[in-house]
Amino acid sequence: MTTVTTPSARPLLDLDPDRPAARPTDAATLVLIRDTAAGLEVFCVQRNAKSGFMGGAIVFPGGRVEEGDHGHEWDGLVLPADARVDALADGALSRALAIAACRECLEEAAILPVDGPLSQADVLALREVLQSDPAALRRALSTRGLRLNLPAMVPFARWITPVAERRRFDARFFMLRAPAGQTGVHDAHETTQSFWATPDDVIARWQRSEIQLAPPTHHTLWTLSRAESVDAALAGASVRPLKAIEPHLIQYDGTRALTLPGDAEHPQSERLTDGATRYVLRQDHWRPE
Repeated sequence: MTTVTTPSARPLLDLDPDRPAARPTDAATLVLIRDTAAGLEVFCVQRNAKSGFMGGAIVFPGGRVEEGDHGHEWDGLVLPADARVDALADGALSRALAIAACRECLEEAAILPVDGPLSQADVLALREVLQSDPAALRRALSTRGLRLNLPAMVPFARWITPVAERRRFDARFFMLRAPAGQTGVHDAHETTQSFWATPDDVIARWQRSEIQLAPPTHHTLWTLSRAESVDAALAGASVRPLKAIEPHLIQYDGTRALTLPGDAEHPQSERLTDGATRYVLRQDHWRPE
């Protein structure tokens, strides 16, 4: 696994239970996976340590939905072939979410799912186009006879930032088999490092407090660690419930904890995830218990 520089210690989340609740911003994340001799690997990036939200954390490429993601220039694109997509949002927003996931992945990771071959050099050229003029991406793809491959994206999960957090996002997670020939690279701005690794390797680094993971990232990695292949992971993703998971902040055991739906101290009694039902803040890391 690529060495990742540990950022200076700072809170991963800015939680204040007395803060008025902010309205969550629509966002999308792309979980890229591939098969290797070492087993299933996932692509991760490290957020810039100066970022106002989860600075320095290891995450999957993603970000907020922008106005251009709703643009008419994208008309004709087909949504992921998954009836469960309606659980993420209505039809128009669902398409914008999928487009946002692709755009953010291009920006932060230089990986772009399209319906044809695309070399890493081509992807880097497209990222330059996007950086100079976001509206030009659709035209640049069209000149190459390509379209975003939204049908290959499998809706996987929906996480909403806790009410107590200063900056809140309603993040929809999509899972995707990594496009052939695209290895990915961070942008050295929003993301400062990037790597492919097995989920177990990333979790092991986190357990040694070498990196920071937010609860949704850890839970996704834990879920992927139980899949033997990309096919198995995508099959599992295709049957997962997509109800929104919104952690709830409590005081617990002399510290803080974020409970998940189904936990005895979460307002929602229905359990929506496997594994631990709460993440407890231990020495600046949110640990599942």
